[in-house]
Amino acid sequence: MHRIGYGFDAHRFASDRRLVLGGVEISFHAGLLGHSDADVLTHAVMDAVLGALCLGDIGEWFPDNDPAFENASSVKLLAAIMDDPKFEGWRLGNLDCVVVAQRPKLVPHIRDIRTSLASCFGADIGRVSVKATTTEGMGFCGREEGIAAYAVVLMECE
Repeated sequence: MHRIGYGFDAHRFASDRRLVLGGVEISFHAGLLGHSDADVLTHAVMDAVLGALCLGDIGEWFPDNDPAFENASSVKLLAAIMDDPKFEGWRLGNLDCVVVAQRPKLVPHIRDIRTSLASCFGADIGRVSVKATTTEGMGFCGREEGIAAYAVVLMECE
């Protein structure tokens, strides 16, 4: 059996935060605002995975008003989802992601991000694709107000 899920997330920049994408810390003058580490890419991935199996969204699993998740590592939350008994028998078929950011340039970090996300699934890096794009100065990402991410996942039942 195969199930497909789609995820999207966006966060605004905050000067007093570190920037984390796909579990990888990236040197930049600002991070993203959020209750957890605000890893916009991993949040999109989590929603895609949860959507594939019709299990809600990350807000249901990790509410932003729960102090237990304040500054939490999003990749640890993704790993916790994958360890949940509801996911028994399911594995990653493939994951395709797009990060929308005018800056910083993400190409130097893509392999590390792919490796980090693949490890959350216990999967080979060849099952994870991460791409980066800009909006050519248009919209909130183009004005460098924040970052958005999209993710599509194929989950396979073992």
